[in-house]
Amino acid sequence: GLFPNQPRQGFSSSTNIAMRAVLAVVAAFVACAVAQEVEEGVLVGTVDNFDQIISDNEFVLAEFYAPWCGHCKALAPEYAKAATALADEGSPIKLVKVDATIHEKLGERFEVRGYPTLKWFKNGKALDYGGGRTSPDILAWVKKKSGPAALAIATVADATSKIIDPNEVGIIGFFSSESDAEAEAFKSAAGDIDLVFGITTAADVASEYGVSAPAIVLFKKFDEGKVVFDGDFTSAAIAKFVSGNQLPLLVEFSDAVAPKIFGGEIKTHLLLFADKAADNFADLSTAMTETAKENRGDVIAVHIDTSKEDNARILEFFGLGAGDVPAVRLINMEEDMAKYKPDSSDITAESLKAFVADYKSGNLKKHLMSQETPADWDAKPVKVLTGGNFADVAKDTKSFALVEFYAPWCGHCKQLVPVWDKLAEKFEGVDNVVIAKLDSTANELEDVQIQSFPTIKLFPAGDDQTPIDYEGARTLKGFVDFLNEKTGSKIELAAEDLAGEDAAAEEEDYGNYEEESGDYAEDEAPVHEDL
Repeated sequence: GLFPNQPRQGFSSSTNIAMRAVLAVVAAFVACAVAQEVEEGVLVGTVDNFDQIISDNEFVLAEFYAPWCGHCKALAPEYAKAATALADEGSPIKLVKVDATIHEKLGERFEVRGYPTLKWFKNGKALDYGGGRTSPDILAWVKKKSGPAALAIATVADATSKIIDPNEVGIIGFFSSESDAEAEAFKSAAGDIDLVFGITTAADVASEYGVSAPAIVLFKKFDEGKVVFDGDFTSAAIAKFVSGNQLPLLVEFSDAVAPKIFGGEIKTHLLLFADKAADNFADLSTAMTETAKENRGDVIAVHIDTSKEDNARILEFFGLGAGDVPAVRLINMEEDMAKYKPDSSDITAESLKAFVADYKSGNLKKHLMSQETPADWDAKPVKVLTGGNFADVAKDTKSFALVEFYAPWCGHCKQLVPVWDKLAEKFEGVDNVVIAKLDSTANELEDVQIQSFPTIKLFPAGDDQTPIDYEGARTLKGFVDFLNEKTGSKIELAAEDLAGEDAAAEEEDYGNYEEESGDYAEDEAPVHEDL
């Protein structure tokens, strides 16, 4: 006030103590309120409050995102819907989001390599999220992870409210006793699959759905709506049944469904590249659906809508242009992403069934993409390799070839260009050393598989053609030292050659990050995405 040094009238020391206690409580309440900021039902996580959120809640799903990430923007409304639904149900499960571009320490702590990254916390222990990116998928996954392998179903109303109505896909097992061998196999399979399962011993519930114990029925909101299991009651057979029926016979690719496609048990994908608005799309769709039905459990049929810009990278991955569609390809995700191409461009149920049958019987050769070798491929210090000239150049027993396998869109590859050019200039007068590059998005090799960009390999001279992976610093000095050691060359660098090398190395090593070739469609934006 006006007289700051004067004691305030009417406040005893005990009153001061009481006031301080009240203020402390208020301050704690305010701090708690700030720490528990909520946006559209989703808790906002920060470096300051994240540990508290995790310790206060048994079950937490956390999304680490970047504001500029397109995949994160697509996920946001679905994530908010899921959070709101959980809150409305009074669920103990909490959804949190963390802007990892601001709270970088949290991103580093939980090894966030791409956006969005989702982590599931149960009693403080972090696990990778393995569900889809739609609200129903998120809800089904978190409920499964926080509850029993199979929910108890006592009545038809239970079956409807717990399994059939709220879930895109739900499975109910009907048994005489939960201790039966068939029921045990069912529960074992249920525990390993991220879908909602129910189990019942009520005969009237089984009768309602036209089955009798033991039986398993998969309910889904697409295709035929309901499928009855007709295999042996083993956990493996049940898992295969669920895997073959949890997606539509022909599923349209999207960011939301990508985790189900890539994360499922079925690794052979039959892909249709076609414009959904094309006049003949209905016929193409029918042909794919019939083929998928005949190969259910072994092959997933996927439609890539070529009219969507987001799918351009997928066409590029398969070496397809706008003039090449409609087209069909088959890919095995476990055989180093092996691709197969039909002999005919006809897309009918008959031709597709024969194509898949030939693949399953081992009668198809891998389809390897290759660009035409340019006439001036060796005109510059850096030699340009394709599928056509790779063996002649890289596997020439008279010379060593250091090859960069790159992708045109890879930011780290772009950063490497001036270093690679300078390296080639330094070795231009060395007869037995070749510096080369190969666009791995357009050229595939039978015996060289590339998992990330850039990948650099030295193909030695002599009879032993086993390539040597380069794992050193991506600097001129690093490459020169490596080549001098491996090839016996004696290239020396001047002081001006080394200017800025340390800074470049530090920037390159940040996060030790490489851009993965990954699946045929990326469903994460890299942490160091080019903008």
